[in-house]
Amino acid sequence: MAEVNTDDGGGHGKHDKKRAKKSSTKIDMTPMVDLAFLLLTFFVLTSTFSKPKTMEINFPADPKDKKDETKVNNAITFLMTKDDGIYYYNGEFYPEKNIKGQPPTQLTKTDFSANGLHKLLLDRNKPTTLAIKLLEERLMKREIADTTYKRLVNREKGLKEALTVLVKADEKAIYKNVIDVIDELNICNVGKYAIVDMGQKELELLNAANNK
Repeated sequence: MAEVNTDDGGGHGKHDKKRAKKSSTKIDMTPMVDLAFLLLTFFVLTSTFSKPKTMEINFPADPKDKKDETKVNNAITFLMTKDDGIYYYNGEFYPEKNIKGQPPTQLTKTDFSANGLHKLLLDRNKPTTLAIKLLEERLMKREIADTTYKRLVNREKGLKEALTVLVKADEKAIYKNVIDVIDELNICNVGKYAIVDMGQKELELLNAANNK
């Protein structure tokens, strides 16, 4: 790879003046280039490329007939607005003087603190959380396989009596807060949730709550 010239520079004759020896090097870089390409190829073939992170968001399909709309059991609806405002109500929405004669819906305010949204979801989704915890214990004891664990967890989240959450936001809500709510739903093992449009009556009630 390298050549070294060790010529003493003359001085072989009787009257020749001897000169200092000079050494010159010539390095062949071809093997180094080959090695660099081999390392580059190795890292390209063995590296794992980062996958884009996506979030699954459910959007319910509109029913073909409004009469086919069914009542959602164990549901809670979050209304998102400005200044990190989160309001919620349980069950169906009933405006004032509704035809069903039900008391009008009242909004309750919460926040992103540990004693706010997180605690609310854990309390409302407690049966599902406990069931998943038992499945985790069985998984740790190797009583069930990973694939069985995932299937049973999805089944628990999708039960009819499991918590259902609807997320609605007005034009003043910021995107980050909506994502934070969805993250909290995943942390609290809520499997049935969807982002839907806010109704006019809900918007009026939300504006009234903000003006208080």
